[in-house]
Amino acid sequence: MLKGELVTANRDSEEIIQKYIQGCIRNERDSQKALYKHFYSFAMGICLRYAHDRLDAAGILNDGFFKAFKNIAKYENSKAFMPWLGRIITNTAIDYYRANLKFADHLDIQEHENIAQVSSVYDKLAYNDLLALVQALSPAYRTVFNLFAIDGYNHEEIAEMLGISIGTSKSNLFKARQKLQEMLKATDSKTYQVRSSGVEKNLLHIRLNTNMQ
Repeated sequence: MLKGELVTANRDSEEIIQKYIQGCIRNERDSQKALYKHFYSFAMGICLRYAHDRLDAAGILNDGFFKAFKNIAKYENSKAFMPWLGRIITNTAIDYYRANLKFADHLDIQEHENIAQVSSVYDKLAYNDLLALVQALSPAYRTVFNLFAIDGYNHEEIAEMLGISIGTSKSNLFKARQKLQEMLKATDSKTYQVRSSGVEKNLLHIRLNTNMQ
């Protein structure tokens, strides 16, 4: 596709999305179905990162879209819709797990300060491989890891979102990375390759080393 054709296609796609949104504001069932279908893969990708399995992810997804449809009149059409929807899905995932998060068994970050930094045992992971490892983390580790390493929140923001201390957020991230490294070492140094999907690449661009910053 030529550059001009791509611009036109993107413009047409945005116009269609805005049409769906206006239909959703009018509570039209067909528009809701169309918007759900259009952003299903994007939203499910977020849910899978925070969920333990696909069944939990489906529950988060449906709750997230319900909230999006309920609040869609608040969406400002001068801004991109995908980030707006992404924040709702992420917040729904956090709400879904907040009641189950247990931080009592975590050490504060100060107790990790003297632990030597270890080099990463991996370079690039395929999406499905990384997803499986992240899903194997405990809800507490998984949530902090996703918020920091993938979604880009800092520890101050995570602490406020989850109702925990900044030190606990750092401790959970540290332990999540340690767990991931342990699981990777257990794979007998299997080589992982990045796949070509744009969505997958977005997930792979994360801070996986043991640096706390």
